[in-house]
Amino acid sequence: MQMNCPMMMGEGSGLMMIGMGLVWLLIVIVLLLAIAALVKYLRSGRTR
Repeated sequence: MQMNCPMMMGEGSGLMMIGMGLVWLLIVIVLLLAIAALVKYLRSGRTR
């Protein structure tokens, strides 16, 4: 964590922030899908 202005880093900082954002977005999507699949599995698995 550097205290200087992010604009001094140039495009590298911007690309890194975009990359981190995409990674977090993917993680959230995977977690949501996993939770949905787990709920679906538990609902269908209990009845059989």
